[in-house]
Amino acid sequence: MYIEQGGEGADLLVMLHGLGATAAVWSPMCAQASERWRGRWVSMDLPGHGESARQDTYAIGQYAASVARALLPHVDPGGRITVLGHSLGGVIALALATGWFGVAPHRVFGAGIKVAWDDDELRRMELLARQPTRFFAAQAQAADRYLKVSGLAGIASAESPVAARGIAQDADDWRLAMDPRAFGVGRPPTAELMALARCPAHLGRGADDAMVTLEQLRAIDPHAQDLGPHGHNVMVEAHAQVWDWIESLNPA
Repeated sequence: MYIEQGGEGADLLVMLHGLGATAAVWSPMCAQASERWRGRWVSMDLPGHGESARQDTYAIGQYAASVARALLPHVDPGGRITVLGHSLGGVIALALATGWFGVAPHRVFGAGIKVAWDDDELRRMELLARQPTRFFAAQAQAADRYLKVSGLAGIASAESPVAARGIAQDADDWRLAMDPRAFGVGRPPTAELMALARCPAHLGRGADDAMVTLEQLRAIDPHAQDLGPHGHNVMVEAHAQVWDWIESLNPA
């Protein structure tokens, strides 16, 4: 798995991106990590995304097992692990919080997790997972498509490093770096994983996130928070607000 890292110390902050994105979405937070985090940090491309290898299947358990294996060499037995996940990454963070995968987080945070799914949405996801890889003649076309799939349209430009990390070139054509089969993750068992968490788990959202309401989050986390007037990719739009959220609940 492709991993970026930095910092010093025993404590470890793990950042997990959402469906269709890459570790590059954490770049604004990583840029502030030396000021806002006492310890080391890692961010990674999830399996089937960016520069990480593909998997045969993309169920939450498979994601969590792959992430845990990649994390183990970075874990200091004397330190604490904090996991911050966005959207799909937040569900994976909750899966790690169960302790079933060989990593024992001290605390987890899930931002922008979509918790309510209807049958039509799930069918659309299954259909996307069965589609062949789509190729584009121009890099800009692939970048535009990536920004839409990852929810970054209007936040990042097609010429940005964030967009460049989400696409790849095959011969003369361009495609998304994401494996289309990753859309087949299914209905995330968010409430069940919250109930099984062996460490404190906190949910939040940008107040303008159209994918999840505060009421839906508070049905499974009564203390879930709105993280300011921002959209689904709140960690890109308002990284300082996300750092404040972590610091308020994760004292040194």
